Amino acid sequence: MLTENMKRILSASQERGWVLEPDAKRLFSMAGLDVPRFAWVSTEEEALRSARAIGYPVVCKVVSPQVIHKSDIGGVALGVDSDQSLVETFRRFSKVEGFAGMLVEETVSGVELIVGAKIDYQFGPVVLLGIGGTGVEIYRDIALRMAPLGESDIESMIRGLKAHKILEGYRGAAPVNLEELTRLLENLSSLVMDLQETIESIDLNPVISSPTRCVVADARIILRKDQGEESLRQGDSLWSIS
Repeated sequence: MLTENMKRILSASQERGWVLEPDAKRLFSMAGLDVPRFAWVSTEEEALRSARAIGYPVVCKVVSPQVIHKSDIGGVALGVDSDQSLVETFRRFSKVEGFAGMLVEETVSGVELIVGAKIDYQFGPVVLLGIGGTGVEIYRDIALRMAPLGESDIESMIRGLKAHKILEGYRGAAPVNLEELTRLLENLSSLVMDLQETIESIDLNPVISSPTRCVVADARIILRKDQGEESLRQGDSLWSIS
C-alpha cells in the first residue's frame, strides 16, 4: 500500500515525468527493497561528511532534473576513495546542466542482475529478472512474469535463467542469497501493483546480489505522461533489450 510519503514523491515528480534517483531509492526503501546507504548532498562539506560516515570507497552520481541517463554524460564515479577525489568529483558534477546535488552512496559488490517492471497494454504489470552486464546485452538472459508474483513464479524465473547456476554458486563461488532475491521480487511486485495507474516502467539496473544482500544499486521510475490516457499503445514492445 502506498504511504503518504510515497505519494508525495510521485506527485512532486509528475511534471518531470520521472523520479530523481535519490527519491526513487527512498521510495523503494519504504517499499522494503534494500538500497545502499546514501546521502543527497548539495555542498562539498556535506559530501565530505557523508562519505566519511558511509566509508570510502563510495559511489558518486550527479543529480539533475535534466539528466536521466547519468552515465552518458560521465555523471557516475565509482571507487571514489579519498577526500581529494570526492571534492574533485563534486566540482566536476557541479558544472552539469541543472545540477541539483550529488548522490554519495556505499560501494556494494556481487553478481549483477537486472530487475524491472513495465505496465503492458495487454498483460498489465509485468516483472523482469535477468543476468546483468553482458548477460542481458549479449545473451538476452531474462525471464518475464505477469504480476503479482508468488514464490513459485519467482522460483521459476530464477531457474529459467540460462545462467541460474551462477546464482546458486558455481565452481566454488558462494551462492547469492536467494531468500533476499525472492523478497526483493515480491516487494517489487506488490509495489508495481499499487503503482500500475501511475507508472510506465521501473528499472533496477543493476541489482547487486551477494550471499548476504540483494541491493538496488541504480533505480529509475518513469511515470505515465498522462494518467487520463493510455500511455502504452498497441504495438509498443514489452521490453526492448538489444
